[in-house]
Amino acid sequence: MKAALKNFIASSPEWWAGDGGAADLILSSRARLARNLMALPFVPRTRKSDLVRVIHQVETAVHASKTLSDMWYFPLADMPELDRQFLMERRLISPALVEKGQQSGVFVRPAETASLMVNEEDHLRIQTIHGGLALEKAWKEADRIDSELSETLDYAFSDEFGYLTACPTNVGTGIRMSVLIHLPGLERTQHIEPVIRGMQEIGVSVRGLYGEGTGSLGNLYQVSNQWKLGYAEQEIINRLHDVVRQLMEYEHRAYEALLKEARLQVEDRIWRAYAMLKHARLLSESDALEALSMIRMGRSMQIFSEIDLSVLNRLFMTTQSAHVQKIAGGPLDTEERNRFRAEMVRQVLNTQI
Repeated sequence: MKAALKNFIASSPEWWAGDGGAADLILSSRARLARNLMALPFVPRTRKSDLVRVIHQVETAVHASKTLSDMWYFPLADMPELDRQFLMERRLISPALVEKGQQSGVFVRPAETASLMVNEEDHLRIQTIHGGLALEKAWKEADRIDSELSETLDYAFSDEFGYLTACPTNVGTGIRMSVLIHLPGLERTQHIEPVIRGMQEIGVSVRGLYGEGTGSLGNLYQVSNQWKLGYAEQEIINRLHDVVRQLMEYEHRAYEALLKEARLQVEDRIWRAYAMLKHARLLSESDALEALSMIRMGRSMQIFSEIDLSVLNRLFMTTQSAHVQKIAGGPLDTEERNRFRAEMVRQVLNTQI
């Protein structure tokens, strides 16, 4: 387990590459399938012995699979909180799974394109993630994994309702598709709140970086479907794709307005952000993410090209608290984190020259 975590720290997930569709605005696309096992109580009402049975059954199914047998398994109940936080920042587990003290775990593909959360809200949550606007690609991979696991696992399924889940909102397909999108223009033109309300009215959820209950960091938002029951998977994917395209159009209009009305001020803030990242000796997480957001906006506006998109994606993730501490080699207090973060960012940016 420790060796696998060290591999993660030293490597970059495929979705950080910045080479997917619409990558200037969209960092990643993700598919998630909620599944439960037949003849076992749902997680909120189950006993420890049943949770252990779920882990063993999923592990057996993973080892029996031709394409998943290389997955690493992390038993979360035995992991230090810092390591669990690191996996969450890596977008491999949810905030809810970080907090769980019961028997739970996650299987992860070495390239980090797929993970299987065990005993979160449901017995099993299959997740796949790819760079840019790639909803179809993420869905096809999740569907393949689901089909392979179903050859060994007996899912809880109803002919009337579809897949049965702990939360009624997931009943049916059990699918949640989402994109991680950067929306600084809508934030700066003060249109983000009306847009979020409009999305909610048509059944689209707009949440913070790590989903439900989390805030926006660096102007990054998770946009996902709320509709599941009564909709086929492909219909959900197509509808969300159209919504995301509309959001991208709103963001580009916001850029046009900013360039027309306040170009000099926007350019000044972008270059000030770059200067801070290049020279700061203490750098908080919020300051780092805000500066990176400004620079990413400058790239999207085509008025800044000093930093590659892949490097920006990497810094968005590695400047967060758990990543900073894992890269440093252990727990740090706030000032130590801020000092190490500033040094790390300076070193990365110096390689861009």
